[in-house]
Amino acid sequence: MTDDSAIRELQRTWFRATEDGDIATISGLMTDDIVFLTPGRPPFGRQEFIESFQGMIDHVAMHCNGEYEEIIVTGDFAYARARLEIIVTPKSGGIPKHLSGNTLSILRRSTDGKWKLCRDANLLTPKSN
Repeated sequence: MTDDSAIRELQRTWFRATEDGDIATISGLMTDDIVFLTPGRPPFGRQEFIESFQGMIDHVAMHCNGEYEEIIVTGDFAYARARLEIIVTPKSGGIPKHLSGNTLSILRRSTDGKWKLCRDANLLTPKSN
């Protein structure tokens, strides 16, 4: 498998795991020192991401769509730019929230040769009609 296809598969696996509420799989796709950058909040790491995700999975269903538009690999690091859309639907009923925007991800090859997300700038905001 090429680096490009392995990184694209990581993204597809992340999407499936998000939709399934599978935090164990998502956790295995990120480095221990990951940093997330999102609008309106300070940078946060792995533990805060996991706690936030666990707090949401009982209350909302998520559908993810998008793909990397650019992947650049240099040695054991890569960066990838994507355009994403996520629909967050309350499980108790209610109006789904549509988010869209760009992401810029930095990935690092681990010692076992697998790519893992180590930095993620997620610029998704509510989608305007």
